[in-house]
Amino acid sequence: MERKSNHFSGQLGFVLAAAGSAVGVGNLWRFPYLAAKDGGGLFLIIYFILVLTFGFTLLTSDIAIGRRTQKSAIGAYAEMKPKWKFLGILTFLVPVLIMTYYAVIGGWITKYAVVYLTGQAKAAAADDYFTSFITSSTSPVIFALIFMGVTAFIVYNGVQDGIEKVSKWMMPVLLVLVVIISIYSLTLKHTDSSGQVHTGIQGFLYYLTPNLEGLTVQRFLQILLDAMSQLFFSLSVSMGIMITYGSYVKPDVNLNKAVNQIEIFDTGVAFLAGAMIIPAVFVFSGTEGMGAGPSLMFVSLPKVFAAMGKAGIFVGILFFVTAIFANCMEIFHTGRKKTVSVLSAVYLAASAIIALGYSIFYVEVELPNGSTGQLLDIMDYISNSVMMPFIALLSTILIGWVMTPDYVIDEMERNGSRFRRKKLYRIMIRYVAPVMMFILFLQSTGVLS
Repeated sequence: MERKSNHFSGQLGFVLAAAGSAVGVGNLWRFPYLAAKDGGGLFLIIYFILVLTFGFTLLTSDIAIGRRTQKSAIGAYAEMKPKWKFLGILTFLVPVLIMTYYAVIGGWITKYAVVYLTGQAKAAAADDYFTSFITSSTSPVIFALIFMGVTAFIVYNGVQDGIEKVSKWMMPVLLVLVVIISIYSLTLKHTDSSGQVHTGIQGFLYYLTPNLEGLTVQRFLQILLDAMSQLFFSLSVSMGIMITYGSYVKPDVNLNKAVNQIEIFDTGVAFLAGAMIIPAVFVFSGTEGMGAGPSLMFVSLPKVFAAMGKAGIFVGILFFVTAIFANCMEIFHTGRKKTVSVLSAVYLAASAIIALGYSIFYVEVELPNGSTGQLLDIMDYISNSVMMPFIALLSTILIGWVMTPDYVIDEMERNGSRFRRKKLYRIMIRYVAPVMMFILFLQSTGVLS
């Protein structure tokens, strides 16, 4: 068994580092625009149910496998069953794809941090500011490369000196900011050109109320796929990351409590992110603004900060600067010095191409879900809506039927810990999850369209 010379200092360090995925791109950027697109409250209900069932099952499996084998994904699956090593390779490919556009989004955040630090907050609140930025042929690339540099530096310093140290102070700061901005968004009020008044409370109710208008089986399956892809994204499951994190967890850490805490943290941040963004979009752009897609956060938040007056400049600086470091938690989760150096060089080039996907390399591709995507959207769809359900399907078959659920349960009950949701885990990993993942995979590839 491979012994780790570097561990998380304890349960708190592990939970905060793992939850860094929740406070990063996954929930601040992606969750709100999916909730806005998929009927608000309906998306919320589906997502919360998935967290308690599929999220719990996949997160438990990944962390337990990591600690039991003390290896990252490829080595872990090879140790479980040598013939299943290919599954570890597939999980490795997911973050490879994701990282190419994570850096682009991180560059967007870095740009806005610089904007606020240099006193250009008013300009950032303009309607066409974000579009002008991402369609530039130079600026998005420069900021993506800067973001990659910051990320590589943090992870180059290792687990305790890098990821954990930053997580322990950055996560609470960003969480407090999200709460403050969410509350302020509820107080917003704006009168549009037609004289109609939009309030933050109305936007919040839009966020909470399930929109069932025109709902069909096909539409429901698409929302389910979106919610599941968001679950993969924010919990970092089915991409090998939580397996690797688990391999750095000490034997005396209670994994049951850790899983529960990560679930709660992730769900809470997801909900607050939506409460921060969607009311603001409703106030300034009405329901029409809900279709802004990936740009939702960058269009709405500067308007919120502008409405705060001088205080908004300070809050904006804090938010975007802390968001930079929080998003660094989602790239290179495990890299060591040589790995970080090599991969950084490779992904600098890949990220530059994705960053130019709104200008020089602009394309419009029809995706199986009926939407039209650019390079960033395509990479996001392949990694989160196609590869992750497929990997989750294979992993549930491996654990549920080849290794049997006891392989994971024994690790969860290590040191006499009580696994309260053991029965639910058995049913989910053997019966429910494989069937659902198969259906979602067919949906994602367009077979059920």
